[in-house]
Amino acid sequence: MANTSLSIIFKALSDPVRRKILSLLKDKDMTAGDIAAQFDISWPSISHHLNILKQAGMVVDERKGQNIYYSLNTSVFEEVVAFAFELLGRKDEETVEK
Repeated sequence: MANTSLSIIFKALSDPVRRKILSLLKDKDMTAGDIAAQFDISWPSISHHLNILKQAGMVVDERKGQNIYYSLNTSVFEEVVAFAFELLGRKDEETVEK
């Protein structure tokens, strides 16, 4: 993969909290507070999960005023899908239209 190794991506996907964060972000960009409100875990834990997702390149953050908004980086998901199709023996041009 171009910028991120698959092992980091799969580690990020291995945790159910991180998968739920990704699911929340597919609908809209959110602040850490918005995300934390969806869980019954500590703020440091949410921060830890967000950092792992950022390291994997799956989430990006952007400061807007006093808030930091998190959003999905869909290009990483496209790379994972392309890798999965490669494992299945299919060519990229047959499966992913650009």
